[in-house]
Amino acid sequence: MNMDTAIQYLPGVGPKRAELLGSELGIATVGDLLHLYPFRYIDRSSIQPIGQVHPNHAYIQVRATVLKTRIFAKNGAELPPDKLKYNMASRLVATVADESGEMEVVFFKGIKWMHGRLLPGNTFIFFGKPSVFNGRLNMVHPEVDAPDAGTTGVLTGVYTSTEKLKNSGITGKVMLRLVGTALEEVLPGLSETLPEYVLREKGLVPLRFALRQTHFPVDQDALAKATYRLKFEELFLLQLSLLKQKYVRSRSDVGIRMSLVGEAFNDCYNALPYALTGSQKRVIREIREDMRSGHQMNRLLQGDVGSGKTMVAVLSALIAVGNGYQACIMAPTEVLAQQHFANVSRYLRPTGIQAALLTGTTGAAARREIHAGLEDGSIGIIIGTHALIEDTVQFRALGLAVVDEQHRFGVEQRARLWNKGSQGIPPHVLVMTATPIPRTLAMTLYGDLDVSVIDEMPPGRKPVQTLCVGENKRHAMHNFIRDQIALGRQAFIVYPLIFESEKLDYKNLELGYEEIVKAFPMPQYKVAIVHGRQSAQEKEFNMNAFVAGRAQILVSTTVIEVGVDVPNASVMVIESAERFGLSQLHQLRGRVGRGAEKSFCILMRGQKVSKESQKRLDLLCATENGFELAEEDMKMRGPGDLEGTQQSGLPVELKIASLARDGLILSDARGYAQHILDQDPALEKPVNAVLAAELRKDKYVTKDYSQIS
Repeated sequence: MNMDTAIQYLPGVGPKRAELLGSELGIATVGDLLHLYPFRYIDRSSIQPIGQVHPNHAYIQVRATVLKTRIFAKNGAELPPDKLKYNMASRLVATVADESGEMEVVFFKGIKWMHGRLLPGNTFIFFGKPSVFNGRLNMVHPEVDAPDAGTTGVLTGVYTSTEKLKNSGITGKVMLRLVGTALEEVLPGLSETLPEYVLREKGLVPLRFALRQTHFPVDQDALAKATYRLKFEELFLLQLSLLKQKYVRSRSDVGIRMSLVGEAFNDCYNALPYALTGSQKRVIREIREDMRSGHQMNRLLQGDVGSGKTMVAVLSALIAVGNGYQACIMAPTEVLAQQHFANVSRYLRPTGIQAALLTGTTGAAARREIHAGLEDGSIGIIIGTHALIEDTVQFRALGLAVVDEQHRFGVEQRARLWNKGSQGIPPHVLVMTATPIPRTLAMTLYGDLDVSVIDEMPPGRKPVQTLCVGENKRHAMHNFIRDQIALGRQAFIVYPLIFESEKLDYKNLELGYEEIVKAFPMPQYKVAIVHGRQSAQEKEFNMNAFVAGRAQILVSTTVIEVGVDVPNASVMVIESAERFGLSQLHQLRGRVGRGAEKSFCILMRGQKVSKESQKRLDLLCATENGFELAEEDMKMRGPGDLEGTQQSGLPVELKIASLARDGLILSDARGYAQHILDQDPALEKPVNAVLAAELRKDKYVTKDYSQIS
């Protein structure tokens, strides 16, 4: 038997249990079972006197003697022992005692079997969670073992489970038994997955020791060594795979060599009304190096809201134009594409380069003109939505593709853009995101891309004052908005939902809109509303009314999270702010503070706010650094939420390591992987044969992220 053996052939499993383990936990092989690691451990190394047990304790273990047992019917009446019928029984209560006191143990299932076992005078080890019922200390459904069963003195693993598994008899105890059987069957013939020199240099324990001690640790020290080995291996092989992919591509991917900067670049740069930040200059230098290297650029540009990524994109596009090529900038929404077009057109004025905008609503005549301009090369830079990837859009010579907020586009959509490159050579690729991604996540999600970060804000950008207030301040908040409007400013009011939800008790958009319209009546005030259920035309009309200043207040859901630029808006009110994640709150806050005036973000919190939610709100009030917030957000919520689902978007599924908690191990693993590839880029040396074999396994054959990001 080995790691690839189907789980049904493991003794104690069989077809029925195999089906359940597959559907509930995704366990198809013995290896899958051994890679399902305990998510916590219960310390069964001590026995507590009953007299010292408190109902607030987590799990406890007592050694006690059964004094008496009683069985109760469904109506609560005690069934007399001489007329006992088990089919009438609803619960068994056993009174047990040690020298310090007594307690009750209660069973609602397996009553007949347990009644035959818990005979007065017999002593057992009872393990479970203590509670109080009718003023008496008890344990419901504890584990019951003979005193010599060897359950003390060990850390016991607790595995992920489901109701379906428990109801089908696959309890925690059964899982432990199955894992124990799997280890006995597999470990003797198990091959090491890391070279001997890696174990030696990194001080790692062997794989057999690591697997056994992770599931059945003899003590905390053995557990720590075992889990460190498994976490390091998982992150190291992942980074080795990504870096090897990047190395292979950098050697083989032919890119358009752009050796000039060009006149248009210099004309634009010299006409800028302000100096670029040191960060922007550094990033442009990095992009410039990539574009003249002769290899295809694949670079991720991370920059906080308002840090000046668009300016970097324009200057990069002008390098392409200066070398006789075209550039496209693809945005996820029409509003964002229009905004980019307005900004880009302004920057291009001194250069004489023609730019165009292509979206789903571009008219037929204008579309024909744009298609012709792209084909004959008269249009140097095109800005658009997914309309850019339609087959009818052909470039004379596409040299650079810039994708803004890449996570909003599907894989196939982006790949179609790369295929529009000049003479079969893919364009250089610059991916931009304003969603700050923690370093550990960026290293993994984009491990095979080069990452640039703009970590400075442009001079003159004023910090946004962030306040967190309760329902009792709503009237004052309305007055504050009136004062801001009187000064000629505008306000966003964002809600988390559209329609009333039975489960969630927070204010919804429709009621909120009615309330705002009452508080800000026409004709003195105009309120626009935008949400996901409106048609594109409705959304566009209302959004434009706000952008153009015809409406002073925009009531909205999070559709305005990315990109909407209204320099005149100085107030962002976020209703039920506790319902949002930190990164999303930070994105929303970034919609204000884009003009010359002081701006404010008001977090309206609900009546009941958990400690964790309050911590998020306090953090937001304390800092404006998006990367700091993203790191904290990931620690609090795990990496999954940043991309939508648990660990989603990662090239492989992590079984034991956590990007939120294991950042130091990840950095070390990546550095070590780079060190190995520097000496043996293709992993061809005999000493690295084990690593090459591991990377060939399905788990590490990752998607080519360069082509899809």
